[in-house]
Amino acid sequence: MPIDAKSRVMMKITGLLVNMMIRLEPRYHDYVVIENRKRVIYVRVLRAIYGMLEASMIWYKKLRGDMEKHGFIFNPYDGCIANKIVNGKQQTIRFHVDDLLSSHIDPKVNDDFCEWVNQKYGSIKPVKSKQGKIHEYLGMTLDFSKRGKVKIRMDDYVNRMLNEFPVKFKENEGCTTPASNDFLSIGKGEKLDDEKHETFHTFIAKGLFLSKRARLDIAPTISVLSTRVQKPNQTDWKKLVKLMYYLNGTKRMHLTLSAKDLRTFKWYIDASFAVHPDFRSHTGGVLTMGEGGLQIILKKQKLNSPSLTEAKLIGVDDAATQILWTKLFVEAQGYSVEENILYQDTNKSSILLKRMDVIVPESKAEL
Repeated sequence: MPIDAKSRVMMKITGLLVNMMIRLEPRYHDYVVIENRKRVIYVRVLRAIYGMLEASMIWYKKLRGDMEKHGFIFNPYDGCIANKIVNGKQQTIRFHVDDLLSSHIDPKVNDDFCEWVNQKYGSIKPVKSKQGKIHEYLGMTLDFSKRGKVKIRMDDYVNRMLNEFPVKFKENEGCTTPASNDFLSIGKGEKLDDEKHETFHTFIAKGLFLSKRARLDIAPTISVLSTRVQKPNQTDWKKLVKLMYYLNGTKRMHLTLSAKDLRTFKWYIDASFAVHPDFRSHTGGVLTMGEGGLQIILKKQKLNSPSLTEAKLIGVDDAATQILWTKLFVEAQGYSVEENILYQDTNKSSILLKRMDVIVPESKAEL
């Protein structure tokens, strides 16, 4: 665990690493202390170690500082998005650690940016770049071949999941839905053994990564199964197998996004009442600007609600932060949001509550 000490970085080493250090250098034995009946060594870090939070932060500050000196302005609502006006048009850089994605209407601007990056960091390792309509980025295939649309594919990722999954399926065999009607129930059966439990946890995590990007269709199922990773049973395992069976038959399914109007957001928020075994409700929502879902909201509600009306109201509250953040983020990108619309609520009482049209009688109590 890294500990800040003014300009120094101290690290606490425990467990097997203590024994390994002593074997490599016996004199470290004199620096061992006992904490909570465990052997511990405190060391001072002389260089940034890959994987440490400090190493990531040092790199981020370096890259951000260099980009700001180069004229980029960072979006205050996402520290990994930067913009710069070049030749009267906006250039946008998105990055995850050292993977950068640059876009500008003029391809030469992207070439110039790549050249600048090579000048700054090429002495360590030449920076590679690719231009065109199709890009591989962070496990996704981004296809801009069709004007006004982007297709997000993760075919290779799905194939790797299926190859690694212990249950094998026939080629292109699958089912029409990722879950059955009872996917919200806990079900019966013995708890999974340690090996199966670990496999269950691993593939729910892989599915979560997939559902947030190219396969929003599996998001409701993953959202529910992720609440079961601590104590999964045989029924949960069957639900995971069904999900993988569905993926096997829909390997090439992808997400297509397009926007009819950059100034209009349409949010669809709803809630399912008391669908969990502890009688809590579930919030679901999606944002669209034309074709495809840009963002999804799926979460088990943290409050027990006595009625569908309150469950829907809690659902809107669950989504409120994301709705507001999205508006502020897009405005910081230079676009004016004229309409941020909430749709699809047929419950009259919850509509009145959202509009604050409910008449509340004044209390006659005196303090």
